[in-house]
Amino acid sequence: MSSRWRLDGSTALVTGGTKGIGRATVEELCSLGCRVFTCARDSTALSQAIDEWRTRGYDVAGMPCDVSDETQLRSLVEACAHHFSVGLNLVFANAGMNIRKSTVEYTRQEYDTVMGLNLDSVYHLCQLCYPLLKQKAVANQQASIVFNTSVAGVTAISSGTIYAASKAALNQLAKNLACEWGRVGRGIRVNAVAPWYTDTPLAAPVLADKSKLETVLARTPLGRVADASEVAAAVAFLCMPAASYITGQTLCVDGGFTANGWYTY
Repeated sequence: MSSRWRLDGSTALVTGGTKGIGRATVEELCSLGCRVFTCARDSTALSQAIDEWRTRGYDVAGMPCDVSDETQLRSLVEACAHHFSVGLNLVFANAGMNIRKSTVEYTRQEYDTVMGLNLDSVYHLCQLCYPLLKQKAVANQQASIVFNTSVAGVTAISSGTIYAASKAALNQLAKNLACEWGRVGRGIRVNAVAPWYTDTPLAAPVLADKSKLETVLARTPLGRVADASEVAAAVAFLCMPAASYITGQTLCVDGGFTANGWYTY
């Protein structure tokens, strides 16, 4: 396979790597020759996942981390830098959460919790990883950030206004960073993937409701929810040399949902 479609020798940091899209992305990147450093809040789940990946021959390391905690986030990036010691090619900011309520029912604490993880932690992750990415970009190598956002940040769906606002902010952050960091060395590329309903633990409560699942499927031209590996493949593509002229974009991995103009209210 052409090296344009591989990630051999690349280094990557993936947040929230033990479940759902994060886990699928760790495996996708590793299968393409990437070395990965990841994190999760559950230390036991992280240790088990790393052991499993290593038995499959994947080069994965990691540490427990709540990325919404500033001290832990800084320690994560420092540990990643020490582990690789050669800079960082790829960052997949995946960790996120949701609380589903009507707008008037949210407490200030719930607002701070969702925004803190979905937006604030990603913003600060980018700041902390910039020197490591710059090291690669200046050396004329690939340097790329991908955000895991949502179609909720592109169009209106009934997923909660705080979640939607946080994901829309990430889509805009991708545009701004792509322009600000595009001339650093070879260029640091910044993009986002925006999934629709995907078979993950985060979406499980919704998909378990038969009537809601029927609504989702009716509004999806491909007629099914996504597998996490399908989103992971889009993340990997945006990190590849083959995507070297793509930056500032939000790629909707949604089975055609945003193409049909329907809302879910």
